[in-house]
Amino acid sequence: MKMRHRHKVLRRMKRLVWFYRISSVSLVTLGLIVLLGGQGFRVNLTPSEPLGLWRIVKPDRPIVVGDLVFICPPNTDAMREARARGYLRFGLCAGHLAPLIKTVVATSGQAIEIADDVRVDGRPLPHSHVARVDGQGREMVPYEGGVVPPGAVFLHSEFPGSFDSRYFGPSPMEGILGLAREVWTYAP
Repeated sequence: MKMRHRHKVLRRMKRLVWFYRISSVSLVTLGLIVLLGGQGFRVNLTPSEPLGLWRIVKPDRPIVVGDLVFICPPNTDAMREARARGYLRFGLCAGHLAPLIKTVVATSGQAIEIADDVRVDGRPLPHSHVARVDGQGREMVPYEGGVVPPGAVFLHSEFPGSFDSRYFGPSPMEGILGLAREVWTYAP
């Protein structure tokens, strides 16, 4: 009887040791995430840009065409629909959306035309084919085109399946968190 009791106690102790180890690793990991997030670090898990660790850097100049930025998507019906479809991840931006990493391809006053691809001021934008359906066969509604309004930017990613301004239109510049800088990334 004493042996059986001792085995039960040892098993409980082993479980407690494993529980404490897992809890400790989880707390340390959570602490690192909070610490790094507070320093502007973000992990990108989407194929729009290389996977890995990025940093948000406050620009010391105005945002211009060609800048790769982190931007909070506007809290709109289109973004809520995109989240419901799985195009956007959960995050700390308005509407509980994660920031996007996109390249600014047009700024205020530039003309956007949408057909089979995107044209900025009449010039075709490379790698900008406009999909009519998503990967699951659901209809994609493209942006109708127009002039980028003051205080807004038109965003793009060369990844063919990217959800960018081709579909949701210009985004307010006030949502820009900063420039996106690679820290440690992997491009599959």
